Amino acid sequence: MAETTTPSQVLFEGGALVDGTGAARRDDTDVLLEPDRIVAVGPDAAGSAAPDVQRLDVRGCTVMPGLIDAHCHITFGEPASNDELFFHRPASTAMLVAAFNVPKLLRAGVTGFLDADCIHDLGPALRDGIEAGLVEGPRMTSGLNALLTAAGGTAGRLIPDGGQLGYAHVMGDRDEIVRTTRQQVKYGADWIKIHVTGSVPNHRGELTVWSLDELRAVTDTAHALDTPTIAHCRSAESTRLAAEAGVDLILHASYLDEAAVEAVVEAGSAIAPTFTFLANLVDHGAAVGAMTTQVDIFRGELEATAAMVRTAYDAGVPLLCGSESGFSLTPYGHWHARELELFVDLLGLTPLEAISCGTRNGALALRRPMDSIGVVVPGAAADVVVVDGDPTADISLLGDRRRLRHVVSRGRPVDLDRPWPTRSPLAGEAVGVWSRQLLTREVVQP
Repeated sequence: MAETTTPSQVLFEGGALVDGTGAARRDDTDVLLEPDRIVAVGPDAAGSAAPDVQRLDVRGCTVMPGLIDAHCHITFGEPASNDELFFHRPASTAMLVAAFNVPKLLRAGVTGFLDADCIHDLGPALRDGIEAGLVEGPRMTSGLNALLTAAGGTAGRLIPDGGQLGYAHVMGDRDEIVRTTRQQVKYGADWIKIHVTGSVPNHRGELTVWSLDELRAVTDTAHALDTPTIAHCRSAESTRLAAEAGVDLILHASYLDEAAVEAVVEAGSAIAPTFTFLANLVDHGAAVGAMTTQVDIFRGELEATAAMVRTAYDAGVPLLCGSESGFSLTPYGHWHARELELFVDLLGLTPLEAISCGTRNGALALRRPMDSIGVVVPGAAADVVVVDGDPTADISLLGDRRRLRHVVSRGRPVDLDRPWPTRSPLAGEAVGVWSRQLLTREVVQP
């Protein structure tokens, strides 16, 4: 939707409304926006419009809040391996690539996202650049490096025994945990992220690599500085410990059990299961040559986790939608809405409930009061998308960019008519290999 001038107000006329609050879909409901506020919804909208309002007929479409992706790695640059992520992304190049990629989120209907850990501590600078208008992108909250122990994280032995590398900052003792948490707040972190589990040799799945006392050192320090915490947890034990330590948002919560659910409920924590990465590998990995050895493991993780996440939801635990975009299996602009589909398919939520998880509940990720963003109500932030069709009848519509008729961010229309951004690879960006298999004598002379 190309614009030569920016209107003072935008009026969507005649469309259906899904407001993100959980209320039922309303037909023929006008919505009036201005920078950066929803002015009116319903019969009062047209009468409140300014003379120069831009009127848009959206009959046959649904007006709803923009999506909020609560788990997106915007600085990672879509690597196909940990090797690429840790050793092929110098800071200057990574920031250029992130600035190139972040507008894709808007083009996919994402108007807010949380990047809880970043490489080279780039996140807060990108966030501030978006807010200053230097870079086009959704609203963003950011962490800095994830806090790890020397036992590592998901990258195994690529994680050093101390210091910083890629997205990781390895802690040595409790004093360093406290000092680093304070430093991250000082340098602009909206969230402090902890990798509570990691991949350890000779152990199937991820192992808890933090103690409860160490976790509390992070949460107590961060909370004293008015900063929430977020934790990568891929076991029931790690989820329980994170909740007991007061972590505010738990990612994955894999293999959740009753004790972990009870701890999460007691703590008032939220969960962002981030099923999308696992489901993409299971369902579509073979199409792009992904490692098939992990398919059964990830399928089992999805099945084992979903039932208890639903139990947590029924107990009142807020669920947020995150895509883990930023890897080769979850490229930017393509999969941000799939988590909502998986909430319907795996958890049995209604599309209306899933939409609230992917919009209103995302206010937590953006550190905004509930019902101030991620909803289409008067006075809320003017982040709105218009979808051709009814996503409450077919939630998959939200994942089809061809169905997006309008995206409004901060009350300003986004140009959806531009060609999709493309670029050439940078020198040294990807892992180069000499061959895909060994050139043995038997290959040449069977």
